[in-house]
Parts: sequence; C-alpha cells; structure tokens
Amino acid sequence: MTDAAIHLENLTISYGDTAVVHDVTFDVAEGESFALVGESGSGKSTILKAISGLAPDWTGTIAVEGKPRGHSPDRTFAETCQMVFQDPYGSLHPRKAIDTCLAEPLAIHGIGGRDGRVKDMLAAVGLDQRFRFRFPHQLSGGQRQRVAIARALMLEPRVLLLDEPTSALDVSVQAEILNLLKKLRREQGLTYLMVTHNLPVVSFLCDRLAVMRYGRVVEIAGVDALKSGQLSDPYSRELYAASGGILHPA
Repeated sequence: MTDAAIHLENLTISYGDTAVVHDVTFDVAEGESFALVGESGSGKSTILKAISGLAPDWTGTIAVEGKPRGHSPDRTFAETCQMVFQDPYGSLHPRKAIDTCLAEPLAIHGIGGRDGRVKDMLAAVGLDQRFRFRFPHQLSGGQRQRVAIARALMLEPRVLLLDEPTSALDVSVQAEILNLLKKLRREQGLTYLMVTHNLPVVSFLCDRLAVMRYGRVVEIAGVDALKSGQLSDPYSRELYAASGGILHPA
C-alpha cells in the first residue's frame, strides 16, 4: 500500500447504470495541496464524494493515510478525513448555534474537552469568541465558511476535501478564505484535495493539478506548468486560455 495521503487507483464511479468517472489514478502526497479542475460535469466533485462516502457505487481502490476506504459508513474515517462543501449556509444547520455545530463531532466521537476545543478552533479560523452562540443566518458568507472549516477540523483530521470552497462567496471574501486555508495547511500540516474551476485559485493554493474531462484525467501537472502556460494536453491549454492566463486569485 502506498504511503501517500490519498491514493486512487483505477477508480470508476457510477450513478445507477451510468459510469461518470472512469479509471482515475493518482496519488496526493502528505502535506500536498492537489487540485481537480475541469468543466462542470467532468466528475471532479464525484471523486470527493466517493472518498468521503457520499457516492458509494465505485470500483477500484481508494486509500487515505494508508488505510483502504470501504463502501460502507466508517466512523473512524471521519477522524482522518473531512470535507468542506461549496455552500456554507447549506452545510450548517440553520437552527443550531455555532457552538453546537462545532461541538457535535466531538460529542458523536465521545471526545472530551469540548469547550476548550471550540474556543481554540474559532481562534484558529479567525473568528472572535462572540460568534460562538450566534446562528448561521447571523453570520456573513465568509464567516459561515470559516465555521465550516473549523467544524471540519474539530476531529483533527490530516486530510481535507475542499469542494469549491470559495465559489459561493463574494469576490472580496474569497481571498480571505484562501489565505486562511494556506495558513491552516502550513500550521497543521494538512493535505488538501480541492475541486475548483478557478485556475488562479489553483496557482495560489496548490502544488499540482489533475485536469478532468468527461470523467477522465487527461493531464497531471505541477503548478509551475500552469503558471507558465506550459500544459501539454490540448484541452488543458483550452482551459488555460479561457481563464485569461494565471495571475492571482480574485
């Protein structure tokens, strides 16, 4: 078994009788930030769902931190890998205070010291303690996404799956969340697998990227190739051209 943080081999994912991801193979190293890019419908988010257990109809190999991922729910997996969703409002319970949202994973897993852990995680994502007893509708989109990131980190996982983590936010807030993700990765030694359609975000946050089209990986490249426009696959170059080149995240 590979010692990569994430190992996918010949991964094929289906919805019913229709395969939507075909024979995907790649590794994400410990501490690496790796992006899946491509047009909508290319299978990027489906891969994250399969890893997290939300798309159980797959064949091939999924391993996280050296442990094979099964098809059935696995509580211990949540302590290794967590997912941050695109819409922070939709992923937080509207009738639960932030304190309850953050403490819930600890309660489920029987972990003590909840009060201190909640305070520490709010501080880690740059939120003042006064937000602790507010409800999601009382927070801005950027503040809600900070809470979602804090919740994902409550069990101290080593791997985060990031599904378009800034696309639902105002442009002015996106850079704040990207800077936070970069800071958390550096401070906590996290591994990221991120789905995005935004190539400037990839150039800012990631080390490598896999370009997907029609459920298949057509190219895996380092971020330097992206920044210089030296991608090899014709479709990858089309994406690069459509982005207007790589400068900085919006």
